[in-house]
Amino acid sequence: MINKVVILGGGESGTGAAILAKAKGYEVFVSDSGQLKEKYKAELIHGSIEFEEGKHSEEKILNANLIIKSPGIPDKNDLIKKCKSKGIEIIDEIEFAFRFTNSKIIAITGTNGKTTTTLLTYHLLKSAGFNVALAGNVGESFGRKGGASEFDWSVLEVSSFQLDGTRTFRPNIGILLNITPDHLDRYEYKMENYINSKFQLIKNMTESDVFIYYLDDAVTCAEVKSKRLPGKPVFISL
Repeated sequence: MINKVVILGGGESGTGAAILAKAKGYEVFVSDSGQLKEKYKAELIHGSIEFEEGKHSEEKILNANLIIKSPGIPDKNDLIKKCKSKGIEIIDEIEFAFRFTNSKIIAITGTNGKTTTTLLTYHLLKSAGFNVALAGNVGESFGRKGGASEFDWSVLEVSSFQLDGTRTFRPNIGILLNITPDHLDRYEYKMENYINSKFQLIKNMTESDVFIYYLDDAVTCAEVKSKRLPGKPVFISL
């Protein structure tokens, strides 16, 4: 049983993960090298969640069973390397919340257009009368929503940084809008690494899941042709 959870980063995703972990009975410690926003600090205090700001106490962090890191912290960070060398599991808040959800998931990624498409998808489902949550990289974190288990559907905007920290995350519907060079400093300046990050979206899909992609995006289309796709592929095109 994992009981000591350390959360690196006390922003929206970190605070959301902390609230969820505390609710699930974990011993939680939040560590942020910068200063926490007052609203997040107040939430952690209200939830009796231990935290620190302006530093990382390595002894405490390296004693964790599980680390949930902010998407903004790269794998090449020295502290992350130390955690990995100790064999501590490191995941993202999206992955953590997914482990507790009963909601069906529509996850949307792409270099451009994620937020607009996510908001539109949420609006359409809500207008059609579905019990639907909006979370991820827009609005509230998936962790704050508690994995949105009381909802029928969760519409999530997910960035490549968030997808990097997933292990078992599996959307019922995954949407890939486009892939153009971006954040390449994070990916060793290799486009292939960035592409692989985006395709983490569909890694765990089963035959009952649907992968929607934009056929007119040259990078996506080339990658689709070279891969054996899990799930049911559905393309859209102009």
